[in-house]
Amino acid sequence: MSPLEIAAVVVSILGVWLTVRRNFWCWPVSLLSVALYGRVFFLAKLYSDTILQGVFGAFAVYGWWVWRSGVCDDGRVRVETLTLKGRTAGLLAGVLGTLALGGIMARYTDAAVPWLDAGLTSFSLVAQFWAARKCLQSWWMWIAVDVVYTGLFLTRSLYLTAALYSVFIFLAILGSRDWSKVQRAWRPDEEVPDGLRPVQVEELD
Repeated sequence: MSPLEIAAVVVSILGVWLTVRRNFWCWPVSLLSVALYGRVFFLAKLYSDTILQGVFGAFAVYGWWVWRSGVCDDGRVRVETLTLKGRTAGLLAGVLGTLALGGIMARYTDAAVPWLDAGLTSFSLVAQFWAARKCLQSWWMWIAVDVVYTGLFLTRSLYLTAALYSVFIFLAILGSRDWSKVQRAWRPDEEVPDGLRPVQVEELD
């Protein structure tokens, strides 16, 4: 466990916790965490995950911009929920991304586990995109992805990172529970992005 990995763990936990709390600062903190983990994964020869961190950085900028809209009276962002069309499109994008990236990594690199790494990378991008759009379903995807990631990192002797992803599972469950405390209501007078449905979030004590 290097000082770099320790720093990445601490910053990453802070970023996810701020996301659970629907706090704008989750995005600049996330930018720092992806920079740190980009280096960690490169040294571990998890190249798909290295690329993933760069894309996460772009999504962090996008999420920060999107979260500026739809703010509740308490200063926190409103939560959206995906329609069936939005969920299907996301899952299809994850499958196609797995096939494309996995093929490249298997043929042209010495990646340790090219197909599994590519699959986790692709579906992590789906989860991050959903999170940037404030979608409740992002937490469900993160739970599934983080469970598999925990096992992968154990096989690569990244024990602290495996422990981190175990914490991520807990935070994702917490985020799903908190964001699910809603009263679903259509708002005919409100303009909603395609594939999304607005939901009203209850604030926790």
